[in-house]
Amino acid sequence: MTHPLNRTLLLLDIEKFSDRDDVEQTYLRRMLYDVVERVLESAGIDQTLHLRADRGDGVLVMIDANASLPLLLRVLLSEAPAQLREVNRMASSAAQIRLRAVVATGFVSVDAVDGWVGTDLNQACRLLDADTLRAALREGSSDIALCVSESVHAGIVRHDHQGIPADSFHPVTVQSKNGPLKAWLHGPLPTGASTAPPAQDPAPAPARQQDRAAAEGGGAVEFHGTNSGVVAGRIDGPMIQGGVINGGVTFNGTRGDGR
Repeated sequence: MTHPLNRTLLLLDIEKFSDRDDVEQTYLRRMLYDVVERVLESAGIDQTLHLRADRGDGVLVMIDANASLPLLLRVLLSEAPAQLREVNRMASSAAQIRLRAVVATGFVSVDAVDGWVGTDLNQACRLLDADTLRAALREGSSDIALCVSESVHAGIVRHDHQGIPADSFHPVTVQSKNGPLKAWLHGPLPTGASTAPPAQDPAPAPARQQDRAAAEGGGAVEFHGTNSGVVAGRIDGPMIQGGVINGGVTFNGTRGDGR
């Protein structure tokens, strides 16, 4: 297995692919790869700067970190929607192609059988399959719904580069089998999208005074014996031992009633 290298990850998936017959699926796959080719070419990413993995109903592109990520995002936000509109304009209703897209960054290794391995890659795949992204495409007017990872937002999107308006991205928290993931969705939030951070365990209730005393090495106070040691409202004695007052504590009143 190769050493992990930092990569840009582009993942694309065709909406409702399994609902189509074999002829329609073949056509949609051809259109998908045409769109990918044009996106990469427009972003200046040639054959020497990327690898591809076919996903049947989608494609995963692993891009060299030296390629321009801002340029790739600008192409996905402007040219890709236009390309899809052009394709769908000439296609029948059964052959309409709409895409979910994720852009992420992270460390990925290539194993002995050319498989790709990496936690960052796994998380990108979880974002691609998230219900939030599916709903954004289903409810949106564009033929592509784009989500970026937290690292892409922090490194690129939030800086409001030309052609990448930061205010058009919204934070979302998506659920996955590995726990909640924070990401940023382009465009309007779909119905029911979670924008809250992952829930934290509730803070413990404030400890009672005696509990705090016990935690700090003390404990509940116990009075042993009769009132023979109480003189003029003062417990006489030299020390406190084991949580038992032997003396040295003054009461405000002259009589102890057990409260």
